[in-house]
Amino acid sequence: MNQILVFGAGKSATGLINYLLANAEDENWKLTLADANLKLALEKINNSPFGSAVSLDITDESKRRYYISNSDIVISMLPPALHSKVARDCLQFSKHLLTASYVDDEMKGMEAELERQQVLFLCEMGLDPGIDHMSAMKLIDYIKSKGGKIISFKSHCGGLVAPESDDNPWHYKISWNSRNIVLAGKAGAVYKKHGEIFNQSYSSLFDKNEKVNIPGLGELAYYPNRDSLSYVPLYSLESASTFLRTTLRDPDFCTAWNYVIKACLTEEGVNNHLAGKESSFREWLDESIASGTGAFNFEDFMAKYVSVDERAKVKEMFGYLGLFDETKIPAHAKSSADVLQFAMENKLSLLPNDKDMIVMLHEFEYDVKGRRAAINSYLIVKGENSVNTAMAKTVGLPLGIAAKLILDGTILSRGLRIPVEKDIYEPVLNELEKFDIKFQ
Repeated sequence: MNQILVFGAGKSATGLINYLLANAEDENWKLTLADANLKLALEKINNSPFGSAVSLDITDESKRRYYISNSDIVISMLPPALHSKVARDCLQFSKHLLTASYVDDEMKGMEAELERQQVLFLCEMGLDPGIDHMSAMKLIDYIKSKGGKIISFKSHCGGLVAPESDDNPWHYKISWNSRNIVLAGKAGAVYKKHGEIFNQSYSSLFDKNEKVNIPGLGELAYYPNRDSLSYVPLYSLESASTFLRTTLRDPDFCTAWNYVIKACLTEEGVNNHLAGKESSFREWLDESIASGTGAFNFEDFMAKYVSVDERAKVKEMFGYLGLFDETKIPAHAKSSADVLQFAMENKLSLLPNDKDMIVMLHEFEYDVKGRRAAINSYLIVKGENSVNTAMAKTVGLPLGIAAKLILDGTILSRGLRIPVEKDIYEPVLNELEKFDIKFQ
């Protein structure tokens, strides 16, 4: 019997856990789900005879190492900063590891030893990164097989709210880690467009966002996502004059978020004006603006920085989050990012019967025998409710499917990998289609 160990029972893990438990009997698996919150882990296991839940503080080295040493494959759904603890133990005990997170420098430092031990660390195996890599590489390989030379590649992905559950001016609801939403774009972005390298700062990321049209949905705006250029060699697209990876949002979201950043509401440092006093949301808003911009308060900020045609919309959207309220901010909030996160969780969380939506779009331009051609490929996935979300499904299923394919010997790759190779992406995409995750 193969022992599968999953660290983390949060929102994005639901689809993974459901898949593993549904296939456990046929595949002869036993799932151990480890989380600091035992109650949450027990809920996710849901009395399945093929799973068990354990309470585990990831910093508890002896307990963590015990469970890893007794597993055949480990899947980490922890926050990215905690993967390294798990990765070091997996390397020591020669255990395969899967994550949905980006490859970090510490993982890269393990590459030679992973090759030597013939152990697989498969990272970026979720939605974005994950399904984006696999679906893009399928088309890239197809175009090249026809003699095509790719000139331009743009890949867009967003976790949004489904139209039938869209009932707020942000046209957005939270379906994954809310902290990551608050801090989105902080690292800025690097990409190539028409042969020129752009290094875009956080402060300009939401200025005048470009738009794409999604069949059946209409226009969505996008902003560049992290370092696109690091994927150029992995996709073998050095000759492309445009290479861009982005995040999709509703155009109104981008308009308002531009001013959230400019008003200094995403700052992570401890705010002195929050310390030792009970501020209201309105006081926090005005004081954040005053301490971080050249404006005195929100009204002055609007007059100085917000264009006339955007003022009504921005005021409505800030107001919807309760930023003008005289309600006291929570005592645990030590930074502006903390306050904003609380406000968003309070106003933009999915209600029990709400549906979220995943949208992905790849845009290719290529040259074949001197003729210019283009092809677009898109995916729309809707969730069932606030637990069985499209986000959890599209993040979790690729991990679960990859685990099955590793354990049954279909995936034989070893070392440090992301899913850009045909022996990984082809069988995973084929199985994803059984769950209606299929590109048009």
